[in-house]
Amino acid sequence: MNTAADRLARIAQLVVGAGRPLALLAGPCIVEGEAITLRIAARAIAAARAAGLPIVFKASFDKANRTSGKSFRGIGAEAALAVLAKVKREFGVPLVTDIHAPEHAAMAAEVVDLLQIPAFLCRQTDLLLAAAAAAVQRKVAINVKKGQWLSPEEMRHVVAKLRDAGARDLIVTDRGTFFGYHRLVNDLGAIPAMQAHGVPVCFDATHSVQQPGGAGDKSGGNRRLAPVLARAAVAAGADLVFMEVHEDPDRALSDGPNSLPLEVLPRLFAALRTLREQANADWPGSEFDAVAGGPVG
Repeated sequence: MNTAADRLARIAQLVVGAGRPLALLAGPCIVEGEAITLRIAARAIAAARAAGLPIVFKASFDKANRTSGKSFRGIGAEAALAVLAKVKREFGVPLVTDIHAPEHAAMAAEVVDLLQIPAFLCRQTDLLLAAAAAAVQRKVAINVKKGQWLSPEEMRHVVAKLRDAGARDLIVTDRGTFFGYHRLVNDLGAIPAMQAHGVPVCFDATHSVQQPGGAGDKSGGNRRLAPVLARAAVAAGADLVFMEVHEDPDRALSDGPNSLPLEVLPRLFAALRTLREQANADWPGSEFDAVAGGPVG
């Protein structure tokens, strides 16, 4: 069993977790088309490389959990996965995408390096087992977002399901907790609490500022707060940061209100790198745990 001090996961050739540089999961919410996805990828990846941070490019190939049945779901699974494969070929970066049904797992694992389970689906055993089977077969990693209704401690059951099914490269993500109907709040203590499960922990900066159902037939959000929360989470020890980014967030076809414009990325990425380096230097994990009486959780 992994401990908080030796939590590590491999995403293709990238190793994330304890003592490692901060890693980024960044890209548009959904594949809107080939040209726009490649443009966003080029700028986001360039910003990450300029800051000296590893990046896993993110875009959903199918968006099954939209608020309204009339909302844009994507360009079709096969076409979207082909676009993601082109991003990997052209830029040489790992990929992450969401899966929403068990049959998506093997299909997505043919292309991407990290399968992501949305928060709403984090306890769906059949989906987790399908992801684990694909992870074992294709040697890909799994990231599970904590449900907005779950405590950090309850995520140990999700981790146990995946480990029992043979998956080893696991990450869990905090994306906020329900506070009333249309608001999420963040408990930064959730980061060390979930690291105590022996897995790297990611912080979802942009979904944490989402306002579920706040705009009637689609979710709202306040993107201005996302950089604030990202900095706080990295200072608190997050191993990865997830963010949705777009060249024109106000015209994005999904999650525009909480997506970050590409222009803010260079400065934000540089700040996050500095905070991660400081956090690694100040709190070297096992040494602090020994003084404090054991890991959180």
